[in-house]
Amino acid sequence: MEKANINIYSKSDLHYIDLIGEFVKASRLAQNKTQQQLSEEAGINRTTLVQLEKGNSVNLLSLIQVLRALKKLHVFREMEVKPQLSPMQLAEIEQKYRQRARPVKSTKQKPQSDW
Repeated sequence: MEKANINIYSKSDLHYIDLIGEFVKASRLAQNKTQQQLSEEAGINRTTLVQLEKGNSVNLLSLIQVLRALKKLHVFREMEVKPQLSPMQLAEIEQKYRQRARPVKSTKQKPQSDW
């Protein structure tokens, strides 16, 4: 395991909950929104938003609603499952690529000369 990964995993779950709260609060303030405005846009209770910003546990759905209202859902891109091809599948695909270009055969017949 890399040194950076060890540092990430050595931190507590509460640290990451605090980090999420700080992220939400900083994003809200950067957009110049009050807690009341954001909670209304997200469709959650203001006290739920306060709990989230303080680093207390909240419902995952509430977090998603807040991130959607802040237009910050891109943080979930890292979690998207992307299909990965095996080396054998990659080799098969590479074999299907064209290796060379060929001239196009014309279906028209050349006009015959009157000579």
